[in-house]
Amino acid sequence: MDKKTVEEQIIMVIKTVLDPEIPVNIYELGLIYEINIKENEEKYNAEIIMTLTSPNCPVAESMPEEVRTKINNLEIINECDVHIVFDPPWSGEYLSDEVKLELGIL
Repeated sequence: MDKKTVEEQIIMVIKTVLDPEIPVNIYELGLIYEINIKENEEKYNAEIIMTLTSPNCPVAESMPEEVRTKINNLEIINECDVHIVFDPPWSGEYLSDEVKLELGIL
């Protein structure tokens, strides 16, 4: 399996994680800044760089753990690390066009 296919699988899994305040998946919300994939023998290691809608987000501990757990459950993944960053800070400009349309912003 190539890196592109692994990335697509990771994105599909991330899209199952919903923000509790806005009923939209965190990928479409623009909370995922980077997906880094490195081959490790027959499997892959993944590193997710993500943010939260605010530093005071009530799921600041549970959401990254949910992302980590779901990605680690992929058969092709050896290990996944999730890092939370607040620079750059999240804003509505990171929303996908689909979400902007759904929320009446576009």
